[in-house]
Amino acid sequence: MDLTYDIVIVGGSCGGCAAALAASAGGAPVCLIEAGDWLGGQYSAQGVTKPDETQYTATVGSTAAYRAFQHAVRAFYRNNHVLSASGASQPTFDPGGDYPGFSGEPLVIHQILLQQLQALPNVHVRLGLRVTAAAVAGDTIQSVTAIDRNGASLTIGAKMFLDATDLGDLLPIAGVEYVIGAEAQDDTSELNAPSVAHPEWIQPITVVVALERRPEGEDHTIPQPANYEALKQQQNYTILDGYIEKMFAQPVDMWGYRRHIRSSNFDDPDFPYDLSMLNMGANDYQAATIPSGDPSKDAQIIAGARQAALGYVYWLQTEVPRDDGSGSGYPNLKPRPDQFGTSDGTAAQPYIRESRRIKARYTIVQQDLDASSNPGPRGKNYLDSCGIGDYGALDVHGLKAVGMQQQWIPIKPFEIPARSLVPQRVQNLLAACKNIGTTHITNGAYRLHPVEWNIGEAAGALASFALAKGTTPATIFGDPTMLRRYQRTLLARGVPLFWWTDVQFGDACFAAVHLLGVAGIMSGPGPAMDFAPDAVLDAATRDGVNANLGRDLDWPSDAASWTRGQAASWIIGQLGW
Repeated sequence: MDLTYDIVIVGGSCGGCAAALAASAGGAPVCLIEAGDWLGGQYSAQGVTKPDETQYTATVGSTAAYRAFQHAVRAFYRNNHVLSASGASQPTFDPGGDYPGFSGEPLVIHQILLQQLQALPNVHVRLGLRVTAAAVAGDTIQSVTAIDRNGASLTIGAKMFLDATDLGDLLPIAGVEYVIGAEAQDDTSELNAPSVAHPEWIQPITVVVALERRPEGEDHTIPQPANYEALKQQQNYTILDGYIEKMFAQPVDMWGYRRHIRSSNFDDPDFPYDLSMLNMGANDYQAATIPSGDPSKDAQIIAGARQAALGYVYWLQTEVPRDDGSGSGYPNLKPRPDQFGTSDGTAAQPYIRESRRIKARYTIVQQDLDASSNPGPRGKNYLDSCGIGDYGALDVHGLKAVGMQQQWIPIKPFEIPARSLVPQRVQNLLAACKNIGTTHITNGAYRLHPVEWNIGEAAGALASFALAKGTTPATIFGDPTMLRRYQRTLLARGVPLFWWTDVQFGDACFAAVHLLGVAGIMSGPGPAMDFAPDAVLDAATRDGVNANLGRDLDWPSDAASWTRGQAASWIIGQLGW
């Protein structure tokens, strides 16, 4: 064995970085392996540097570590660039727009993640190391073999392995059972699932392009791609996508959709003009997708997707109807190769929406989130919740090559069951990215940045917790006391487990109200997702707690004067949680 660690994380994705941060907290030696040169996955190398977030992300709808990472990016811009008066006045600075929101340049995001991990003495980051094989004994992975950029081989052993690759690459290498594509309706009972399984139904990849909006009159038109006319027909190049109808006309503009640098936020020669990422339905590659099962074919597909993206750039520069009706094209749109270190401004990696997915201890299905199946304000509650997420819908992009249609299924705010991170058979592997136990349909919500981060953070914490307790992750779910201790570990990190919109990390009752919510012991006072911690505790709530517990607690005589938050903390103490 060349190297040995307690925990090896394969993949430097958004989830992989979060996993390493969480795994390190227990003090165990951790190694993060990434085949490429970037950390951050979809957040950086893949170009989705302005994430899809909701009104709750900045306060109660994400983990404390996720928000700390974003604040570190903001601090970089405040410390290294001159902000304009409007930029400096934002309560929480957004380099790409107005408060609230978040964005950043891909290389900055990569560097911040790298610095955060390199600051941890027990975390070893290894870039340019591609896992090619695994040694497995029964239901346990013993080691992985990886190849560096020079072709040298390295064997790395560990007690626990996390697959944090964007495509679930470790699963076939280590012989872990997985699903790919769309499951049959008989397997999942999902209303929108096909009648038969379609393993070829994998959401399209997108090669994002970094663009700068130069002044009118400048011409930065790229050479027309050799197969441009065929690409235009295949991709159906258009400016129309959801609410987007125009190029620059707010609030229906494409430009602001993924703008990651707004020049008016700065008074700095480094940012004289806006920068935005080209990430639209029109550059979702429609000819094929990955993983195909053949690395050489995957490379050809990615190259084709890159050409399709450049074709879209050319179409925007030459053919898109101008907002004012004066003609066609915006030749002043300039690709920015420096944003990714590529020669043409295309992203270093394709944006991956859908992965191989483990056959998990629990598989999240459409009816767990679907708004039509959940009459309350939330999706399904799981006793083993290890985090939360929110998005407008189960968003499944279509793929013309295989006849897969786009789906947009409204959902409720949801939780992440820890069992979905754990394979059915293999004892020392956890999923830490988009490869958890979702279906083809539910992947459409669990793939988003804050959720992927939460998945990775929960997986890293679970690996560390299991090793500290001398047990396997699967064993924890059968022991209520141990499960609550794991959840306590997450809550101490600022990982919310239940959807409360008015209790934040740092509030005295934060852990208590989340544990009571997950356990179904104490509900909110109304139909919304509020807990109302400062409201006076009423008799009906006390009676409800007793009923949910199946026994009467010995409430003190002054309980009628307590707040609901005080009551929550007292209940947890009485239960010994």
